[in-house]
Amino acid sequence: MSENGYTHRPTSVGILACELYIPSLYVEQSSLETYDNVSKGKYTIGLGQQRIAICSDHEDICSLCLTVLSRLLDQTGVHPQQIGRLDVGTETLVDKAKSIKTVLMQLFAENGNTAVEGVDNVNACYGGTAAIFNAIHWIESSYWDGRYAIVVMGDIAVYAKGNARPTGGAGACALLIGPNAPIVFEPGCRSTYMKHVYDFYKPNLSSPYPVVDGQLSVQCYTSALDACYTQYCTKAQMNNESHSNQSSVNEVNLSTFAGIVFHTPYVKLTQKSLSRLYLNDIIRGCSYIPSPLVEKYKGKIDLDSSMNDKELERDLIEKSREVYEQKTLPGLYFSQNMGNMYTPSVYYSLFSFLSSQTNDEQLYGRRILLFSYGSGLASSMYSMICRKVHDSRFTLAQIQKSVKQARHILDNERTELEPDLMDKLLLEREEKDHKAPFTPTQPSEVLKSGNMYLQSVDKNYRRFYEKFSGNNDTTDNETIQKLYTEYFQTRQTNDDTH
Repeated sequence: MSENGYTHRPTSVGILACELYIPSLYVEQSSLETYDNVSKGKYTIGLGQQRIAICSDHEDICSLCLTVLSRLLDQTGVHPQQIGRLDVGTETLVDKAKSIKTVLMQLFAENGNTAVEGVDNVNACYGGTAAIFNAIHWIESSYWDGRYAIVVMGDIAVYAKGNARPTGGAGACALLIGPNAPIVFEPGCRSTYMKHVYDFYKPNLSSPYPVVDGQLSVQCYTSALDACYTQYCTKAQMNNESHSNQSSVNEVNLSTFAGIVFHTPYVKLTQKSLSRLYLNDIIRGCSYIPSPLVEKYKGKIDLDSSMNDKELERDLIEKSREVYEQKTLPGLYFSQNMGNMYTPSVYYSLFSFLSSQTNDEQLYGRRILLFSYGSGLASSMYSMICRKVHDSRFTLAQIQKSVKQARHILDNERTELEPDLMDKLLLEREEKDHKAPFTPTQPSEVLKSGNMYLQSVDKNYRRFYEKFSGNNDTTDNETIQKLYTEYFQTRQTNDDTH
C-alpha cells in the first residue's frame, strides 16, 4: 500500500471535462483594418484573424475564472468536496500578493472544503501549462488523496493603441483533471526549453500593457519550437521502443499525429510553425517526406541559418499546406474568432480540433501534439492520446458536446462593437485599472445569466463578485450596441462639462 493509502497508482491521467468562456463583445478585424486606415487584409490575411474578443468593465480575470469554474462544477455534477487541488495559470494580475486561486476558494469554502492544494502559476502564456503539469504531478504522487484536480487558466490580452492591438483577445477555461481520462497526457513524452530573454514582458505594474519586441519574440518562439521538437522526437522514440516488443519501431514525425496544435498569438504564426516542423522532418530525412524535397534541402541547410529565410519559409508553407489543413487548421476556430487568449490559447486549439472531428472512433488511440510557449521564455512540447473510456461519465463525446456549446455561443450570442467603441472601452479600462473605490458603469445588458461579474472594488482594493441572476438573453445585439454608443457619448459629455 502506498503512503496515501491507495493500493493502485492512478493511470491514464488527463482531461476529464472542460468549460470554455466566451466574452460577450467582439470587433470585426476587417472593420478594424478600415478604422486603422491600413491595407485591406493586413489583419485578416496577414495575421489570419477574423474577430477580437473584448471584455466589459464588469469582467476581470477573477470573474472569468469564477465563471468557468462555477460552470464546470455545475455541468459535471462534481461536488466541491471532491476537489483536492486547484491550480491557476494567468498573466493578468490584479494583485501582486493575493493569488486568483484564493479568490476562487469562495466556491469551495461555502461547501466546507478548505483542503485544496495549489496556487497561481505565472510566466506569460505558459502559466496554464505549468498549472496542468502541477496538477498531473500531484495526482501521480504519494500526496494524492484520491480527489480530482481542477486547472483554471485565463487572460485578458490588451495592447496599447497601435499595430499590436489587433493581436489582443480574451478567454478562460477550466479543466477537470483525473485518472481514467478520455484525453490522456502521454507519459514520458514531454520536452522543455527555457531561456532568459526580454521578448515580451510587463515591467510597468501601473499599466495593463506589455513591452513587446515583436521580431525577437517570433525568433524566440521559433528557436523554442525547434529545440522542443528535436527533444520531443528523441524522447517519444525512446518511449516507443521501451514499450514495444518489435525489433523496429516507426519513427516519430508529423505523420505520427492526428492533430498538431500550437500556442497561437495570431493564426498566421501557426502556419509558419507547422512548416518549421516540416523543415525539421526534411533535415531528419523522415520517410513520409517526398524524396525530391529531401534531396533539395537535406544537408544543404541548417535550422539556425534558415530562421530569417523568407523564400524558404514560403516554399515550406506551400509544401506543408496539406498537413497544415488536415492537422492544424481545424484547431484554429476559436483563435480566429477570439484572438490571443494567452494562457488558455493552446487548449482552445486542442478543443477546437477535437470538436471538428466527426468520427470519435478514428481518434481513439491517436496522438495530438501540443506546443506551449510563454515569453521570457518558457516552452514545452508534449502529446495527448484520445481514449475510449468505459463505465465513466467523463467521455470524449461529453467534452466535444461542451466545446460545441461554447462554439454556439461564439457564433450566435456575441455582440459586435465598432472599432471606435473598442478604443474607448480599452481607454476606460486603462484609466480605471487598479482604481479604488470602483464600481462598473458600462451597460449591464452585456451580462449573461449564470456568469460571475465584478460588483465593486472598495476603498481598500477588495474585489467583490456576484453571479448574475437576471435574464439578458432576449436583449438583441442592436440594443446593446446602441447602449454602448449612448454610454460613451454620455461619458464624453460629462468629461467636457468637467
